[in-house]
Amino acid sequence: MNGLGGLNKSEHGVVIGLVQLQLPDTKTKVDLAAQTARIVELVGKARRNMATMDLVIFPEYALHGLSMDINPEIMCTLDGPEVAAFKAACIEHEIWGCFSIMELNPGGMPYNSGLIIDDQGEIQLYYRKMHPWVPVEPWEPGNQGIPVCDGPNGSKIALIICHDGMFPEMARECAYKGAEIMIRTAGYTAPVRDAWRFTNQTNAFTNLMATANVCMCGSDGTFDSMGEGMICNFDGSIIAHGTSGRADEIITAEIRPDLIREARAGWGVENNIYQFGHRGYVAVKGGAGDCPYTYMTDLATGQYRLPWEDEVKTTDGTGFGFDAPTRLYGETKQEAAE
Repeated sequence: MNGLGGLNKSEHGVVIGLVQLQLPDTKTKVDLAAQTARIVELVGKARRNMATMDLVIFPEYALHGLSMDINPEIMCTLDGPEVAAFKAACIEHEIWGCFSIMELNPGGMPYNSGLIIDDQGEIQLYYRKMHPWVPVEPWEPGNQGIPVCDGPNGSKIALIICHDGMFPEMARECAYKGAEIMIRTAGYTAPVRDAWRFTNQTNAFTNLMATANVCMCGSDGTFDSMGEGMICNFDGSIIAHGTSGRADEIITAEIRPDLIREARAGWGVENNIYQFGHRGYVAVKGGAGDCPYTYMTDLATGQYRLPWEDEVKTTDGTGFGFDAPTRLYGETKQEAAE
């Protein structure tokens, strides 16, 4: 299945490279430009590293580091120089790339956004992180859902970011919309290592979907990111894993979307994403297709409330130095001030 990390690429394979990028310390526009250039260099390294590679993936916070700085001077836009440099690198090296930006949002806090750019320099997927890692992160919650795009060699790809992957509903939505490969980029540090590993495997197995997952790596003098590039097969097994913690190492493997499609069509036992909407089809024709899950129906009607809701102690970011928000979700800064 792995083809020696992608060296022996099959006719139907997609070879992926996960860059365990050295954690930067970005404070100024000069720092941002230098880190952009470093990422562009590593796109070239990925191509030189493996001629068969289809898609190179950079972690969350690849440009901005883990400072949580929301200074507008170093925020990015889709038409800015950073994204233009990423597009040019993908064209030059004839490779697809997945990149992370902290995106300027004049109406509120910045978005934590991800892009998949094809080998012609076109943005094929644009995603805003749905679940910022509260209470630590200040980013605006994503408002565009979870897109899926056509990827290299006929694959279907989705992108989620870091904490998103701790919610099983996120991976399920990716698969439900057709993704065969789910990318998860992150900046996680060592305390989350075990949860990172088992959620990457679980997200794969429960959805018959490959997952490609990578964190920042190394230290910026304050934080220590863990690397931990992981590619998991649709049965939950790990087919590549960067355990050395070596910064800028590229972890590679081949994924077979054709075998994922075969499993989704042919598996009976543990075809969980199909069976979720067809409960007990042995007993009743077509299975039960109702929604028996209270949390789903309550969330859909705006009534989501835990039995212990009033006991939850941390409900904003004040413990991490952020002001308590007053603006409601969906309001702009201007609307909230009126």
